[in-house]
Amino acid sequence: MFTGIVETVGRVIRIEPKGALTRLTLEAPEVTEGLKLGDSVAVNGCCLTLVAHDATTLAFEAIRETLDKTSIGLFRLGSRANLERALPAAGRLDGHIVQGHVDGTGTVRSLERDGEDVRLFIDCRSDVAEFLVPKGSVAIDGVSLTVVGARPDGLDVALIPHTLAVTTLGDLEPGDRVNLEADVLGKYVKKYLDRLS
Repeated sequence: MFTGIVETVGRVIRIEPKGALTRLTLEAPEVTEGLKLGDSVAVNGCCLTLVAHDATTLAFEAIRETLDKTSIGLFRLGSRANLERALPAAGRLDGHIVQGHVDGTGTVRSLERDGEDVRLFIDCRSDVAEFLVPKGSVAIDGVSLTVVGARPDGLDVALIPHTLAVTTLGDLEPGDRVNLEADVLGKYVKKYLDRLS
């Protein structure tokens, strides 16, 4: 489990296809301490298993499903990624409950800046949008955010200067693909209500 509070931004330094898998190596010295093989790390909000590491790098293996259904498949050498280690049992839940199970991807419609007021508009499929509510939680590329506006085909969120400075969200441009994970509580409530009707 994660919180959507990004610890650092890593950089892709190696991409190695290995049969049905692709091995991704990211440079991220700020988060290597205390990690061990098999640990979960959220990479742009996608929970990946650590398969190798040293003092400055982390390596993961992604299957075709992950590459096809998340923005991980668009990584190139030099791509930047939001990273978060799994939440320890005694840790603080500062963001919201994030599983690292991407519900789908969205496409950036616009990143609008009016001084300190920055608004990110994203289009997405209706089967993802149906779980979004104003003032509810969403993870965008692994960043815990509050939904400002929810539409049948997308959402918008407000970004504060700190978020822009410590995540990749400030780098986004129209047409970019992002990973979306709706609040897990909303998904369970909807499933329960669907069973009642």
